[in-house]
Formats: sequence, C-alpha cells, structure tokens
Amino acid sequence: MIQKRWFYTGLALVLLVPVVKAQDKAGSTPLNAAGTKSGSASRSVKSDSVTINMPEGMSKDQADAILQELRQIRQLLQNQQTANVQANKPAAAAAPTQAQSDKVKMNVSQGWYSLGRADAPVTMVEFTDYQCPFCRRFESDSFAQLKKNYIDTGKVRFVSRDLPLEFHPNANPAAQAARCAGEQHKFWEMHDAIMQDTSTDLSADAILKYGQKVNLDMPIFKACVGEKKFTESIQKDTADAGLLGISGTPSFVIGKTASDAIDGVRIVGAVPYTVFDSAIKDILPK
Repeated sequence: MIQKRWFYTGLALVLLVPVVKAQDKAGSTPLNAAGTKSGSASRSVKSDSVTINMPEGMSKDQADAILQELRQIRQLLQNQQTANVQANKPAAAAAPTQAQSDKVKMNVSQGWYSLGRADAPVTMVEFTDYQCPFCRRFESDSFAQLKKNYIDTGKVRFVSRDLPLEFHPNANPAAQAARCAGEQHKFWEMHDAIMQDTSTDLSADAILKYGQKVNLDMPIFKACVGEKKFTESIQKDTADAGLLGISGTPSFVIGKTASDAIDGVRIVGAVPYTVFDSAIKDILPK
C-alpha cells in the first residue's frame, strides 16, 4: 500500500508540473471541481485539466484520496510559484494583504442555526458541505479554538449555512439530516456527529446511525429525511453564497453583528486559526 501511494504521488508530480491554469482556492473544495467516472475496465479520475486512468478494482475512496493529493501537490507548486514571483517584485508593488473584492455584505435572515450569544459583537457565518474534506479540516484544526476563545466568551456568534456541492452526492442528504435533527433541537449534535466521525460515511444507513447516536425520535427523523422538506432552504443558502461570490467550501463571512445585514470580509478555505483570529480582532470593539 505504501509503495502504491508513492507511485501515484510521483505520478501526480509529473502531471501537475505543467498545469498553470488551475483555479482551486487553497484549502477549499471548488463548486465546479470534477469527480470520478467508472468505466468497464478502468476508472477515469479527473482533476481540472489532469485526467488519470486508474486500474480496474480501485475503490472510490482510493480515487478520491489520490485526487486530494493531486490538489494538495498542485497547491504547493502554485504557492511556490507565487512566492518566487513576489520575491522578485519591489516592495512598493506588493499585493495588499486584504483584497478589496473580499469585502462583502450579506443580508440577515431568521432561523439560522447558530452558536453563541445572539448579541455577540461579531458574527461568523460558515458555508459548509458535509462531504467536503476541507470543511472537516476546519472543524478539526480551527473550530475548537474559535469556540473556546470567542464563541463561549460571548464575542462571536457562529452561524452554519449549507453549500452542498453538486459533485458530492451525499452532501445534500446530510444537510437535510442535520436540519431534520434541528427540528428536535439537536442540530449541532447531529452536525458534530457527522463532521467528527473519522469514517466519513454519509450513506443512508450511516445517517440513521448518526440519528440514533444523538438520541433522535427515529420515526419522526426518518419521515423528515424522506420528505426532503428542507430542499428550498438549502437552495436559498446556495443562492446566497453565489451572490457573495462564494463557490467553494468551506467559506466564511465575518462581520459586525447587525439585525438586517452584515458588512464583513469573505474568507475562503480551511485557513489557519490565526487568519480567523486576526479578522475577528479587527472587528471587535477596541
């Protein structure tokens, strides 16, 4: 297994060196990223302009893992290229740390699932996809610190909104399940059960097991999931993300709390905790 892993990693390096038009954001899953297709003899795995024919018998999880490595390696190459370009620029020509296009305004709606005080001075909104590996990275790498330092201390209200990407077939059912759990006042328990499960299994059977794990009324939960009753609400979240120029997950809007609209900044990707920390401190009253 180790030898096979390094074989594909080496292959990825060879294929990715000439790719210079990739548009993936660092640490985010793009809305228009390609998935995998099965054939009778082999599986064709595509990552933007790179297509690799995988041997017959390779599982979807293995193919997805290789795709993730492709994107990560490509990002390393792009970061290196950017660093080289910046190193050769005069100091006066350096790009600003916060681009003007990252400033956004988002309308506030009732019924959002949130953590923290409603009157917290800062609101942080995440657009998430339950099948997105980068959303899980944010959950494991940054969220605990944000909760401890800002949400639990009353400084930040954290809101979860849905952006299930089309090439993640289980993301929408998982979003439906979390909202169905919300009807029983257990949205966040279900959210955490899904996001923190290392198996990353989002099959229909797994969704029911998550419901049992958080002690839902299962007949009511099953009926709710089967009705897909939150389709319109999830589509509204997706449409709002598009209006904000958000096309990948996880993406965030951080701004001053208000009753009608949030003027804030857009942050894309599972960036380090320090990025969120800095953005929040810039908004908190001095």
